[in-house]
Amino acid sequence: MYFSALEAIPVERTGANIVILPDIRGTHPYYAALAERFAQVGHAAIVIDYYGRTAGPGTRGSDFVWKPHFEQVNQDDVADDVAAAIDHLDSEEPGPTFVVGFCFGGGQAWRLAASDLALSGVVGFYGLPGPARAVVDEIRLPMLLLLAGEDVATTTEQFADLTAALDAAGVDFEEHTYDGAPHSFFDSKYEQWRDACEDAWTRTMSFLERHSHVRASA
Repeated sequence: MYFSALEAIPVERTGANIVILPDIRGTHPYYAALAERFAQVGHAAIVIDYYGRTAGPGTRGSDFVWKPHFEQVNQDDVADDVAAAIDHLDSEEPGPTFVVGFCFGGGQAWRLAASDLALSGVVGFYGLPGPARAVVDEIRLPMLLLLAGEDVATTTEQFADLTAALDAAGVDFEEHTYDGAPHSFFDSKYEQWRDACEDAWTRTMSFLERHSHVRASA
C-alpha cells in the first residue's frame, strides 16, 4: 500500500496540528498552499492523499484523472489515513489536532466527529451531509460547518436536515451559511468571494483557538 501526504511545518509552532481533507482532486497544489497558510500562523498541517492506494504517491495536478480513483475511496480508508497523519504530527510535536475538510473532505471531516480518533474538533467547508447524518447520534466532538448558500452539490434542505439532527442530538456545533456563495467558494472563487473567504478563515481560526484546550483521547 502506498501512502503519501503534503506537510507544512511552521517555523514556530504556536497553534494546533491540522489534518486537511481535500476535495475530490486530492493533493492538488491548492492544498499545498493552504497547508502553508496554516503553517504561517503557527499550525502544523498535513494534506491527506486519498488516491495513494490506487494511483501511487504524488501530487495531483490539473491533468490528474481523479474519477476512477475516487470511486475506490471508502470511509474506513479515510479514517485510517487521518489516524496515520495524527500519529505523524504527534511524533513531531503532540498537541490538539483538528480535521479541516472541503467538499468530499468536508463531509468526511464532519463524520469523523463521531470517530474515536484523538481529535479536538472538526471543520467542514461545503461538505456533503450524508456521512455525518448517518452517525449523528454518535458524534462527540465540536463541529464547525461553513456552508455555501448556492451550493450545487447539496441543497439548503439537506443542510437544514443535518443541522436539525445535530440540534436534536445535542451536538456542540456552529454553522454559518454564506448567502449566494457557490460550492468551492473558498478555492476557485476566492477573489470573487473574498469577504466570505476571509470571514470563513477567521471563524476557523477562532474555532481552533477555542477548542485547543481540550486534547481528545483515542
